[in-house]
Amino acid sequence: MSEAPDAAALLEEAARYWRTSITEIRPGHIGLRGYPIEELIGRAGFAEVLWLLLRGELPDPRRARLLEAALVASVDHGPQAPAIAIARSAVSCGLPLNGAMASAINALGDVHGGAGQQALELFLRIEALRATGQGLDEAVTGAIGVAAREGEEHLPGYGHRFHPVDPRSGRLLALVEEARAAGLVSGRLAEVARACEAALERRKGRHIPLNIDGATAVVYGELGFAPPLARGLFCLARGVGILAHAWEQSGTGERNKGPMPRAIPYRYEGPGERHLPEP
Repeated sequence: MSEAPDAAALLEEAARYWRTSITEIRPGHIGLRGYPIEELIGRAGFAEVLWLLLRGELPDPRRARLLEAALVASVDHGPQAPAIAIARSAVSCGLPLNGAMASAINALGDVHGGAGQQALELFLRIEALRATGQGLDEAVTGAIGVAAREGEEHLPGYGHRFHPVDPRSGRLLALVEEARAAGLVSGRLAEVARACEAALERRKGRHIPLNIDGATAVVYGELGFAPPLARGLFCLARGVGILAHAWEQSGTGERNKGPMPRAIPYRYEGPGERHLPEP
């Protein structure tokens, strides 16, 4: 029969169970990656602290501005964007703001919200092929062909259901080019994104431009963020718009807001009216 661990060993086990290198909390002290919180307050911006928590060090302020630009670009896309619509509906059903935000953010999955992660994964696969000696066009053509054979109907990061040309993408790519010229990023993922756009046009016979998901994927990848973080960062950014719309909705007095005005009926396509036989 083994001996029970002593109190000191149990305390050490508990401390290791919740070990972290992010935050140190003790009475009168809050440290973020070693920096006392009071030194960061008023001196470091939100994007800089976000970078610090995710990456371990404070960024160059110019890189932080590029990160912030991508976050700003993603904050909102109007009340008919699915997650925003969910937040407004949730508030009208009586949920508090945090519940409405949670409901909306939970809808940011692979189809709505996940394309930035998928686009960055694609760009990095192409960049890995380039690292083996393949030319850019060859690597892009091969990766797009694989995606098509695997049944990918839409290339992540390209095209938009509403915008013929996404007004956010060009601005973000211009900022990436400025950062490349300043030696802050390599610019290689931006090259990949443009090459994919050209290859997609050759394949489809029409121009399908880079969208916000593809453009932010370029920014996050150029800044060294892993693909899953592209989705997480999008959720943080879109959370701003979700909160704003939920708050606006809370002041309207509407209750149980459905997907369409009540005066507009949906179409029923099931069997005609029928009845159970008389007993």
